[in-house]
Amino acid sequence: MEEFEIVRIDKDGNREVVRSAVAEEVPLTIEVNGVEAATLLSSPLDLEELAVGFLFTSGVISKRASILGMSIDRERWKVSMEITEEGLPEDIAFKRIYTSGCGKGVIFHSAIDLMQRTRLESDLCVSAEYIENLMLAFRRSSTEYKGTSGVHSVALADTEKMFFLRDDIGRHNALDKVIGRALLDEIFLGDKIILTSGRISSEIISKVVRSGVPILATAKAPTSQAIKYARVTNLTVAAFVRGGRMSIYSAPERVV
Repeated sequence: MEEFEIVRIDKDGNREVVRSAVAEEVPLTIEVNGVEAATLLSSPLDLEELAVGFLFTSGVISKRASILGMSIDRERWKVSMEITEEGLPEDIAFKRIYTSGCGKGVIFHSAIDLMQRTRLESDLCVSAEYIENLMLAFRRSSTEYKGTSGVHSVALADTEKMFFLRDDIGRHNALDKVIGRALLDEIFLGDKIILTSGRISSEIISKVVRSGVPILATAKAPTSQAIKYARVTNLTVAAFVRGGRMSIYSAPERVV
């Protein structure tokens, strides 16, 4: 967080000069085997997780062992990664889809192609009450959001607890950070739940399906394309989780 001096006006028109906390934003360049893959507008925290998660959900790497080395240059906001694969295919830099995310999120065609060939098979079942309680705890857990109201949050949970939460100015980035952390820690994701503070669009579905997580929950809304992809891939999407209610848009049998 950074602080700025601002003028605050109340409902009676009174003005005062105060200091206000604001979410930080940096342009993070990700380089793979000497080739620039993408530049993401992101929060300046958990950059290793963001880079790993982004490359994993984009289909560039498939496991932790794919990473041979990584360095972070915080002066130039650059992550350089060496991987075992040949790196980015020659044409992948020209096959980007600019997403609906904050700061022109990027997803590659290869990730969309993979999603269309994937169907999640998981016998994970949780109660609607448990998802509601998880969401309540999740929404109270971000100190960055409490301080700035300027970030999105994503968390990973199982049927007993919430593991960790990550924040970012972009909801795609926050999700990549959580998936990146799980990949680095070699956490099995086939029986986990992802919670997000933002709306669910098709790119979010792509990233979650790539991770193998079978249940995705949010207090916000899904888009039409997200629902279609979730149904094709058998991902459970629980939206509008608040006030003791929720709407299940796909694979409802996992919520009992």
